[in-house]
Parts: sequence; C-alpha cells; structure tokens
Amino acid sequence: MVQTIKTAANRWERLADKALSGERLSREEGVSVLQSEDDELLSLLHAAFRVRRHTFGKKVKLNMIVNAKSGLCPENCGYCSQSIVSQAPIEKYSFLEKDVLVAGAREASERKAGTYCIVASGRGPSNREVEEVVAAVREIKQEMNMKICACLGILTDQQANRLKEAGVDRYNHNLNTSADHHANITTSHTYEDRVRTVKAAKKAGISPCSGCIVGMGETDEQIVDIAYELRDLDADSIPVNFLHAIPGTPLEGMDELDPRRCLKVLALFRFICPTKEIRVSGGREIQLGTLQPLALYPANALFVGDYLTTEGQVAQEDHRLIRDLGFVIEECANT
Repeated sequence: MVQTIKTAANRWERLADKALSGERLSREEGVSVLQSEDDELLSLLHAAFRVRRHTFGKKVKLNMIVNAKSGLCPENCGYCSQSIVSQAPIEKYSFLEKDVLVAGAREASERKAGTYCIVASGRGPSNREVEEVVAAVREIKQEMNMKICACLGILTDQQANRLKEAGVDRYNHNLNTSADHHANITTSHTYEDRVRTVKAAKKAGISPCSGCIVGMGETDEQIVDIAYELRDLDADSIPVNFLHAIPGTPLEGMDELDPRRCLKVLALFRFICPTKEIRVSGGREIQLGTLQPLALYPANALFVGDYLTTEGQVAQEDHRLIRDLGFVIEECANT
C-alpha cells in the first residue's frame, strides 16, 4: 500500500513538473486526474499546490458579485434560475441604478474583495444598459482602487470598446461546458457565440474571464476539453462552478458531484492552466462542504458573499478559512 501511494505521488509530481515547464498535459493525463483514486487525493493536491504556489504563493483573490438585473432572460440555459424555461421562484427586476451599483462596490471593499463583478441576466446588454455600467464604473474608479469585472452576456465590438474606455478591467463570459455538450445545456445561443464574446472583450483590451460549470452530465473527456479550450483562449481568470441544481430549473435533481470529485477538477484546471487565476465559484458551499479549505491548494481565488439568486457563505467565514490555512487575502489592486 505504501509503495502504491508513493507511485501515485510521483505520477502527480511529474504532472506538476510538466505544468511548471509550460508543457501541455495529454488528454489521457488530464482524464487520469479526474479518474484518480480517492486515496491519492492528498498527493494530487500537493502536486497542484506546487504549481499554484509558483505563481501565486499563498495569496487568495476575493471577488464579489452584484446581480444588476435579475430574471427576465430569453435564453434557455438548463442550469439557470433566471432563464425563460425556469420555474424557480426568484426575484425579478430590471437594471439597477448607478447609485445602487456604486454602493455594491463599497460593500465589496468592506468584504476585502479586490474585484467587483457587475452581472446582468439576458442574452446581451442594450446600449442603455451598457451606459448604466459605464456611469457606475467611472464613479467607482474615482472613489476606490478596485478592479471591475462586467458580465452582461453577448457583446458587440462597439459595446466592448465602450466598456474598456470606461475602465472595465475584466469581462466574464463563461463557456460553461465543452463544444460537443453545449446543445444539451442550451439551444438559444451557440458555443461559438460565447467564444466570440470572449474574443471581443480581449480584442478591446479587456482581460478575458471565462470558466465552466461541472456536474451537468458531461464526461471526463469533456471536462478536459473545456479546460484546454479556456487555456487556448488565454482566459486570465477561470471561474470553476459546481452545479447547484436549483429546484424549478431543467437540471433540477441532477446530483453527480462529491467534494473529492470537485477537488480533482480544480487540480486538473491548475495543471492545464498553471499561471491563470482559478476561482472556486458557484456551488462550492454545497458541493465541497467541509472540504472547502482544500480547494485553495489548487485554486487561488474565491467569490465572497451571495451569488446571483442563491446565498453564499458569510464573508467572515471565508476570511477565517483563508487565515486558518495560513494563506493571505490579496490586497486590492488594479493589475
């Protein structure tokens, strides 16, 4: 048994060496991470932490979301409580006014978040909604040193340029799943629509943020594929969400994950995207449970506070989690 554990540890350390040298893992090596035995989990996390520590040390980036527009979405994404096909009893409202968005940034600062994420439901923003974000971002930038991420759906090039001019640092548009699984999750827009939006943000000079949701019926190979797609897109920040199967959504009742599986997914993303921000995102409180602290060995960022229509962990608990690990919260900085 001891020899078996040592052999497994050596295998994961070799993957860490490849990641640190910039060498791509093979698809088979990626799948092997997801299919590893639970007895190997600590060895796997140790190897992933070597890669994480090389770029980020023990720093943890904190992000906070404001749901700037809730519900009222014409898209049919199966995981989303805000979609047109959802029966979930959520609050619905049109775009928040500038003063509310600015107040949210102040709250994010109080929670020690370095990035404030303005998120709105819908296929894509109207020009009026873009101008609401522009006005809020300008005021936030004048008042405090905080990175701003916008997540407004599918963008035109002109809208992307407008957001850049206003001072938006990052734009989030998740690919969510692999190209060959996308139609099983949504049909009201294509995978290519999502890729184009990530590229439009990057073309405008905005840092691209794009991630995934695991636990939606995808295969191990498809998880590896989406990790490589995000690497190839050169996404600077990669939120890894774990499906929270909200009652009233088409994916209600889906239950494929356990905490160990989630940790293996995070380790995989760290090996494939060694220098990128890997953020433990939606569903972590439910799917990682008491193993949440271990997620920060491969990942280097968290969302604090609530999500879009579901509650998150109290910020003080996240601060304590980070402190108890001997890690530190990264100071706010526009970098």
